[in-house]
Amino acid sequence: MFKRILVPFDGSKGSEKALWKAIELAKLCDADLAILTVYRHHSMLEASFSMVRPSDPGNMDDIMRGHARDVAEFAKQQALDSNVSKVRAYVKAGYASRTITGFAKEHDYDLIIMGKRGLGSIEGYLVGSVAHKVPGTTECTVMLV
Repeated sequence: MFKRILVPFDGSKGSEKALWKAIELAKLCDADLAILTVYRHHSMLEASFSMVRPSDPGNMDDIMRGHARDVAEFAKQQALDSNVSKVRAYVKAGYASRTITGFAKEHDYDLIIMGKRGLGSIEGYLVGSVAHKVPGTTECTVMLV
């Protein structure tokens, strides 16, 4: 059946549902499970428009990467606690749909399991959500939960 399962995880309720489905299927198929958390690069231009001006804002990319790492590790621990033996967590920067499909192709995943609704921005309502874009731009099977 499926040997390599990818689950994009952003910590939303939809991605949690997808994670539990991926855990269930990974155990059933004895498949490798990869958890991918994608964060968006925060440019200095965007920072300059911010209304929040803390005295020491730090590097936003580092902060976002750290949060994404925590989110991915949380999901990985859920899988390990559920007795999934072959699980890895990854963190990547970029646009979610492109990063997910590129990662799946590069690492030869045969199934992507993702939530129908995540933590996407208002942009998703205007140009299409990640859950709408991924199935149409990848060659592997996609399951929306």
